[in-house]
Amino acid sequence: MRKIISTILFIVLLNFAGSVWAMEPYLAKLCQDTKFTCIKVHRGDTWENMFADPELRGIVMRFNRMDVEPKPNQTIVVPDDMADVKLMDLSPFDSQIPAPGEKTIIVNPSLNAWGAYDAEGHLVKWGPASTGSDWCSDTGRGCRTTSGDFSIYRVGGPSCASTKFPLPHGGAPMPYCMFFDKGEAIHGSDEVMGYNASHGCVRIFVDDARWLNKDFIDRPDDGGTKVIVLKYPEKTQI
Repeated sequence: MRKIISTILFIVLLNFAGSVWAMEPYLAKLCQDTKFTCIKVHRGDTWENMFADPELRGIVMRFNRMDVEPKPNQTIVVPDDMADVKLMDLSPFDSQIPAPGEKTIIVNPSLNAWGAYDAEGHLVKWGPASTGSDWCSDTGRGCRTTSGDFSIYRVGGPSCASTKFPLPHGGAPMPYCMFFDKGEAIHGSDEVMGYNASHGCVRIFVDDARWLNKDFIDRPDDGGTKVIVLKYPEKTQI
């Protein structure tokens, strides 16, 4: 039995207890829960033909931490009683934490998720995230997102792009980028995979990045919004 992710890190970094999740693939754990139904993707299946209702489809995609099309034989987890479920009902984050005194974005690589808290400690919004991979073959090294406490120091708009990746000349789209540590940023992406797959940035859905960038964060001139990246589990999702 793999170890359970401890809430101690939440206490150390945030002075509150977070959720406890088994260190096994996210979807595999949920398939053992009677509150969810697991379905197998067949050849030709798409998000649209599996979930015709746009609102329902959006919830299921976010719950499965993916904005890419599912692949054949992949498992998709669907919450039961979807007619009454709202996205915030499915949050892996606590809805209330001790007031941090400033806006705070928490990135949890083991949950493939981010959460935005206001200064009073209320969870305002959450969404899927794909953080740095264990290993990047093009650079020949590990590329996990740096864990720790940071502040957003530079932001960009819809045309923000990487100056480094893909190698050697860069150009990868990073819409609504929010840099928090050296070259690492939270940014929108059409490649949120359901697991940690980036070169170190935090990929999130494009509309989530737009919301954070335009409607939530404090600009760097105003001190920048706090970003906390929690430590990785022993093994990331595969």
